[in-house]
Amino acid sequence: MPIKVLMPALSPTMTEGKLAKWLIKEGDTVESGDVMAEIETDKATMEVEAVDEGVVGKILVDEGTEGVAVNTVIAMLLEDGEDAGALEGADAAASPPPPAAPQTTEEPKTEPVAAPAPTAAPAPAAAPATAKADGGRIFASPLAKRMASMEGLDLSQLSGSGPHGRIVKRDIEKALSEGTGKAAAPTAAGTPATPGAVAAVPPVAAAEALALAEELRSENLPVLAELADRSVRSALKRADRAGVKWVVLVGEEEQAAGTVTVRDLEQGSQETLPRGDLATYLRRSK
Repeated sequence: MPIKVLMPALSPTMTEGKLAKWLIKEGDTVESGDVMAEIETDKATMEVEAVDEGVVGKILVDEGTEGVAVNTVIAMLLEDGEDAGALEGADAAASPPPPAAPQTTEEPKTEPVAAPAPTAAPAPAAAPATAKADGGRIFASPLAKRMASMEGLDLSQLSGSGPHGRIVKRDIEKALSEGTGKAAAPTAAGTPATPGAVAAVPPVAAAEALALAEELRSENLPVLAELADRSVRSALKRADRAGVKWVVLVGEEEQAAGTVTVRDLEQGSQETLPRGDLATYLRRSK
């Protein structure tokens, strides 16, 4: 049956947003991890990646539409072997909000991270765009972050050309062609862990996974990808394709308990621990 593509929650407090731009069209084939759309909130503009594979059967929300509620069905994907006829009678009703979602508001650390973003708005039009807010958070698309991590670029040294000064793919390509933005080599005492990923399973935990990924990056732990999947197996498959060595799994049960599960893809081991101990654990064990 057709797969629903839902309006994601990009922050713990997000209830609605603007579907700024579609990067795909009906009839396109998408794979897990492909960027499908750009979503704007009052704090940032983010790229939305496909969670599943399939053919775009129907786009239900036009680009430029404001006030799109979280979990609204914005598009439908056709699975392998399905045609447009499968869309007839398909349920495109919005999915009910997850019961655990209110608990994300109890995470006081996640909200201040993005709060300084509006301070970038008063910048003069003639000044170069910046992707770094006063609070230190760097605004970049997921793809740009992965490219920067793999190429050893320091995002704080780059200027963004995307919406609201966000760093996007073309900014990374420009830095590589010009040979700028290279990150300083870490000292022996501060060598970061091997690259990893943070995965939300199920996708309703995406806001929590995104906040956790930013926390780990601020601790100098390289997170190459933020994933959202309907199953652990799918998340691990995508993480393996991304070339990471470990995956932090975040789900509704983990949110409620204040824990995270770490899967070591090299050793095949798994451990559940308090969220506050995660950075120390990754440094010690990797």
